[in-house]
Amino acid sequence: MNKLVTLGASLLLSATFSFADSTPDQAKALVEEGVAFCKEVGVAKCVEEFNKKESKFVRNDLYIWANDFDGVITAHPKKPLKGKNLLHYKDKQGTELFNEFIKKVKADGSGWVDYVWAHPATGKQTPKTSYVIGIGDNQLIGAGAYK
Repeated sequence: MNKLVTLGASLLLSATFSFADSTPDQAKALVEEGVAFCKEVGVAKCVEEFNKKESKFVRNDLYIWANDFDGVITAHPKKPLKGKNLLHYKDKQGTELFNEFIKKVKADGSGWVDYVWAHPATGKQTPKTSYVIGIGDNQLIGAGAYK
């Protein structure tokens, strides 16, 4: 019995400590990879791929999501958000992050947006920055890194 408890504790500790936050550079590189994929297969097919839990665009705490310019989520591999309008969703600091993503893409074509989001390892609201870029006529994709 003690061996089972020790093994379980060891597995839990290794799982806890093997989790490493991605960097902003990795988030940006993933988004740029996603843009290239969209150019290759088209917006509809790439958004379909971004929705998959086992997508090639999901790496540890890093993943690509997509939303249209009305704030409707078109792809999210981690949470059941597809089809939800989050244009006016506010984080715990009052930032309408999806609205900010859209404004950034419309103004600059791409860029960084800061906000807070629940950290997958701790569940705590944690500062995060996401790199977003427009795809097609009415959508953007993004990926974020915890600060």
